[in-house]
Amino acid sequence: MTNPTYDVVAIGNAIVDILSPAEDDFIAENGMTKGAMQLVFSTEEADALYAKMGPGREISGGSAANTLAGMAALGGRTAFIGQVADDQLGEVFSHDIRAAGVKFDTPVRPGQPTTARCMIFVSPDGQRTMNTFLGASHYLPAEALDKALIADAAYLYIEGYLWDPEEPRAAMRAAIDVAREAGRKIAFTASAEFVIDRHRADFHALIDGGMIDVIFANETEIVALTETADVEAAIAFLKGKVETLVVTLAEKGALAQRGDERVTVPAHPVDKVVDTTGAGDLFAAGFLYGQTNGHDLKASLTLGAACAAEIISHFGARPQVDLKALAASL
Repeated sequence: MTNPTYDVVAIGNAIVDILSPAEDDFIAENGMTKGAMQLVFSTEEADALYAKMGPGREISGGSAANTLAGMAALGGRTAFIGQVADDQLGEVFSHDIRAAGVKFDTPVRPGQPTTARCMIFVSPDGQRTMNTFLGASHYLPAEALDKALIADAAYLYIEGYLWDPEEPRAAMRAAIDVAREAGRKIAFTASAEFVIDRHRADFHALIDGGMIDVIFANETEIVALTETADVEAAIAFLKGKVETLVVTLAEKGALAQRGDERVTVPAHPVDKVVDTTGAGDLFAAGFLYGQTNGHDLKASLTLGAACAAEIISHFGARPQVDLKALAASL
């Protein structure tokens, strides 16, 4: 097995985030569940909700893309596979991810639907309520995969959100086969409880088949995935089935379980929580950067917690400080 050119290649939704402050009453009046993510199924519905937003900021997002942008900011070698349309938001996304230092060469898709967007309403306490129109991102074909690129990365990182639609799900299955044949590791982020509820059997089949090396999940997601009573029961269920389990615990920090080794770290201090968008994505960035650069579990978790703290201190899911300097200060 040759040394990889890239640390991580990820497959995920190519989304432009639109963030706007909103009061809790507005969220309730518009039928949203505060702090949750719900899907918007049509362009018309997306346009109507967008019209209700106050002044906003457009920032390229997408869970796996955010993780790669964070890794690149730390100095990691990353590449992204995701589908945008031939439109203005597609140009914004493509420019932003390449400018962040991430390789992105997936061909654009002509015609409708438009590039995906996520309308994020940020409450005064920093909680984000997401309304996602997945548009073109749900039409990533297996033919768009760069198999040589996948085989040339230490990790293939799979975004759970993209498992929902049939076409990219088939693409990710093909990518897993390529990575496994090349002897690379596969990391999976659970993304959200509703994704797990719809595809639990698929995820269990991958886990039981030895196709997942690393799982990233928060407390709710790991319990939902395993259908157990609590985090400890979930860890016991998965121990021995995956090489490494990483669980984020919000203000309680995070833990990693690898075999019989258990490591925990506290949450990194932050003056004020402004926007929790992307906290898990940047935690994964710090952890994966640590793992691909020879750090132990504790150092990797500590870096993940620091990156997550930086993200929640401002609007948007892309870093605004020098993450290399942040890492050096730990």
